[in-house]
Amino acid sequence: MIFEYTLKTDHMYMTSITDCVRSAVKKSGVKSGICVVYCPHTTAGITITENTDSEVSSDIMYGLAKSFPNWIGYKHYEGNSAAHLLSSVIGASAVLIVEGCQPILGPLQGIYFCEFYGNQRRKYFVKVIADK
Repeated sequence: MIFEYTLKTDHMYMTSITDCVRSAVKKSGVKSGICVVYCPHTTAGITITENTDSEVSSDIMYGLAKSFPNWIGYKHYEGNSAAHLLSSVIGASAVLIVEGCQPILGPLQGIYFCEFYGNQRRKYFVKVIADK
């Protein structure tokens, strides 16, 4: 079963999609299996990180921006090479184990959509696959 979600972004940031993923798993009715969260964009990504302190996502984005600055020497004509690099490093998906109709996450973990370019309408997908 696949679920599609849409986000409107206005800047570089991370937003928790944990509740949407949990809801999709629950709606799927899958008791045991795998959940894939996928972002079909080249300047955005999906990651799992701490979900209890909102400053963690700010720190991650700050560290990523410092590690991959908008360097004037990039040749990509759109001027968003740093966003492409960030998307490649973070990745476009996360895979979670489903057990008891819930994605298994650590007590401090959450699932995040990462926007690296801003001012976009974004989609992400959640696919839940049952064990055979």
